[in-house]
Amino acid sequence: MSFLQQLHLDNPVACDLLTFSIVILGGIGLGNIRFRGVKLGTAGVLFAGLAASHFGLRPNAEVAHFLKEFGLVLFVFALGMQMGPGFFASLRRQGRMLNAYAFALVFLGAVVALAGGWMLDMPLPAVAGLFAGATTNTPALGAAQQALASAHVDSALVTLPALSYAASYPLAIVGIIVSLILLRVFFKVDVTEEAETFRQEQGAGIEPLQRMNLRVENPNLDGVAIANVPGVQETSVVISRHRAAAEVEVTAATPETKLHVGDVIMAVGTQTHLEQFRLVIGSVSEENLMKAPGRITYRRVVLTNKKLLGKTVRELGLDHFHGVAVTRVSRGDLIFTALPDLRLQFGDMLQLVGDEDSLNAATQRLGNAVQMLQETKFAAIFAGILLGVLLGLYPIHIEGLPAPVRLGLAGGPLIVAILMSHLGRLGPMVMHMPINANRALRELGIILFLANVGLLSGEHFAATVFSAQGLQWVLLGVLVTMLPLLLVGFVARKFHRVNFMTLCGLLSGGMTDPPALAFATTMARSDSPAVAYATVYPLTMLLRIVAAQVIAQLA
Repeated sequence: MSFLQQLHLDNPVACDLLTFSIVILGGIGLGNIRFRGVKLGTAGVLFAGLAASHFGLRPNAEVAHFLKEFGLVLFVFALGMQMGPGFFASLRRQGRMLNAYAFALVFLGAVVALAGGWMLDMPLPAVAGLFAGATTNTPALGAAQQALASAHVDSALVTLPALSYAASYPLAIVGIIVSLILLRVFFKVDVTEEAETFRQEQGAGIEPLQRMNLRVENPNLDGVAIANVPGVQETSVVISRHRAAAEVEVTAATPETKLHVGDVIMAVGTQTHLEQFRLVIGSVSEENLMKAPGRITYRRVVLTNKKLLGKTVRELGLDHFHGVAVTRVSRGDLIFTALPDLRLQFGDMLQLVGDEDSLNAATQRLGNAVQMLQETKFAAIFAGILLGVLLGLYPIHIEGLPAPVRLGLAGGPLIVAILMSHLGRLGPMVMHMPINANRALRELGIILFLANVGLLSGEHFAATVFSAQGLQWVLLGVLVTMLPLLLVGFVARKFHRVNFMTLCGLLSGGMTDPPALAFATTMARSDSPAVAYATVYPLTMLLRIVAAQVIAQLA
């Protein structure tokens, strides 16, 4: 230790970097150790920090505080960017029911934590930390500590949540997995059968896009432009190719293209909509316009031109300016018919139909700079963080609390990231973060946060946790983890017949616990639980952040 003490005097920055590197490297190694198929993951960094601090390896306190908060901001902002595109869609249909159950999980966990804390005469800051640890929610811990610091309480109380968090966290991971196993055994679930049922339920009502070649036989359509054909808007069908009755070659179909009896067109849509549209047009043609002669072809082009972002397919005007038809739009895993009012985002892939010269012109206008999809837009990210920090500082006054509740550095950036990711842009700035960059920022953020939480709290960890009081905290943490899970899981399965794959995702997301999701997907041998997990995760995260602050400040 003398070497580190001398280094601290000669070069404190190098000493701090050495300390952080030792803790993070040791924590990652600890987190990768498996015990009966379960590992701590990034939480290992927390325990490495606690151990290092206990043995006197501590960085500069101001540096540690900054890195802790900065890491938290990076983590929640990247998380919001990942969850944003599907957040509002998740509130529709079954998402409302699932989020209601997730709310019940948070509420029951808070009630059990408060009731147990009252019975054990625990300080409320310790109850807040135990609530965060027993639900494996690290941002909630950060929010509780920020709320206590804002209330100007004693510094010992500010670090207290981290001690109870560390005491309850390890068994919380195990408790969530055990709860899933108990529910499976109690309801005698056949996992394979449930997974197959889930796949059928997910596919119900969702039809893939198909092509249909139709011959115009309706005399009422003679001389009518495609844009004015009855049923085009109602069925969401897009007409991409057209061959006039007197012609041999195929041309791209545009809204101004006029139909005549005997013409053949190719329409794109779902099978149901195509059948409805066929009744208006005429009959199915045996001719395949995809293989018919002509200079017409198709191309997939990525929208990267910033000037076109936010415009609708109609506003692009590719049919007017270039004689090109847009038939489909791919956005991530989703594929849409190119309806005129569909609003476009950065990175959307458009399928265009036209001749080579027209396609080249349209491609140039859309951008198609595929390499830009791998670029991280740091200006937009830090603009979002700026707005998120300002939102997090806004005080929300709740009667009975000594200090206002704030969304803080955990909640503010999360909400802004969700909104910006959903909208796709902030003024002239494009909100785009490649998947690999998102994952890297999340990992870096949570590692920095946990390492510094451990280093700032480890001095008193052993004396507090390895005691009769610490044992009580551990046991209460197990109750806070498992009791809400078993109650909500029982009600959802018994009364709403929630599919077990959905139930696993709901409970894992309701506890914001990736290891539990990994266990559920392994058990299901598919990613089906991830659908419900992503549905409830954002709202649950916000609820736990606010709940931890309220618990920490209750009089």
